Amino acid sequence: MIITNRQCKVRVLIVDDHELTRLTLKLALSKYKEIEVIDSATNGLEAVEKVKSYRPDVIILDLQMPILNGLSAASQIKLISPYTKILAYTSFEDPQTEVMSQTAPIDKFCHKDLPLEQLANLVKDLGKQPSSTLIDN
Repeated sequence: MIITNRQCKVRVLIVDDHELTRLTLKLALSKYKEIEVIDSATNGLEAVEKVKSYRPDVIILDLQMPILNGLSAASQIKLISPYTKILAYTSFEDPQTEVMSQTAPIDKFCHKDLPLEQLANLVKDLGKQPSSTLIDN
């Protein structure tokens, strides 16, 4: 088994339809040496395509997006990259959304008002779990 250098950092894909949210998350997470934001996507369909290329360790995934919502995208992402961890990131406090997300292949759920330091800790914790950056030979 070969462990790539990429495993030193948690490789993150940010998926949100709001540009300010994507940029804020990228900037905030860039101050953590254990985290590398590899790219971002504006909707679920774009996220699915980027997962095919990047195989990120963690995806910060908005649930309410155009074209393909987060819950539907999560199901497709897990088929493509089952070891990628998905952190549902939403501003909705609707109990029904939380229940729906619990039946979807989402590893953690958090609200967008979560302090950035706590979000970074969630990302790092998810990244410590088995990931797709391990390559078997």
